[in-house]
Amino acid sequence: MVDVMGHIAFGLLFAVPAWFVWDGRVSIVFIALTTTTAMLPDVDLVLSNVFPQAISHHGVTHTLLFVTAVSVVVGALVTPILRNRIDSLTRGDRFDSTSLFLFVTGAFALGGTSHLFADMLSAPDIAPPVNPFWPFFAKPWSVDVLYYNSIWANAVLLATALALHLGLWYAFDPFDHRYRIEAANTAERQ
Repeated sequence: MVDVMGHIAFGLLFAVPAWFVWDGRVSIVFIALTTTTAMLPDVDLVLSNVFPQAISHHGVTHTLLFVTAVSVVVGALVTPILRNRIDSLTRGDRFDSTSLFLFVTGAFALGGTSHLFADMLSAPDIAPPVNPFWPFFAKPWSVDVLYYNSIWANAVLLATALALHLGLWYAFDPFDHRYRIEAANTAERQ
């Protein structure tokens, strides 16, 4: 498993396609939801303190089944809450209830899946390997590519993800506002 910085980086990297699907502010909302849920499977660290015999790290919470189930439940709970606020977050882009549910559920699922993927690339160092396909596939799956305590690997991942998002933000939403110098020069010429 990578550290928190690495999990946030993977959440950001998994959310890159949002720039190609939605306009600027909608993409940012999706990316924010995805990034905040990139730590979702590590809820087992808290639950193992409450239920030490039943929950272990890299257990049931590190499965696609858990991530999907929690994403659907959270999507159903959050959709009514966001229903009245989403228009202001997205500059009036309209979401009906179904598309908002899919938007939220997809962001949560993508964030949780990014966590599983990051742990599959680094788990055997200091933690048990991840079994993301449980109960459908019984064996753990991992490829030891990243070392958990490598501050440099995690920092480079995060810097790469942030640079990529900043570049895409500028490419797809180039800071259009009424105080932009180019806009002022165009208005003066007309």
